[in-house]
Amino acid sequence: QVQLVESGGGLVQAGGSLRLSCAASGRTFSSYTMGWFRQAPGKEREFIATITRSGGSPVYADSVKGRFTISRDNARNTVYLQMNSLKPEDTAVYYCAAGSPPWAQRIIPASYNYWGQGTQVTVSS
Repeated sequence: QVQLVESGGGLVQAGGSLRLSCAASGRTFSSYTMGWFRQAPGKEREFIATITRSGGSPVYADSVKGRFTISRDNARNTVYLQMNSLKPEDTAVYYCAAGSPPWAQRIIPASYNYWGQGTQVTVSS
């Protein structure tokens, strides 16, 4: 089992940047695929990015491709989401997730077993 704690959210102007972190407890962090998702009020949870156990093969949603970068440091049990060129439509609660999803289901929230509590990101226009 793993516990996840996100940090780094906040209020930023459009065009700005934020770096989210997700710290994991336990010794098995490196055995999990990690993902970032977000949920805006009244909307379903949306896939943002995922990264394999070794830190390779990142996959991004089209809405953030070229602006967001996912990375992980297995020695620090942490996954990151660097967010650049932020837009007001990026406003949401951002969640990290851990699991062992089948390759084709990495973008599906239900494929992940463990979730953090979320961190709010607000982008003002």
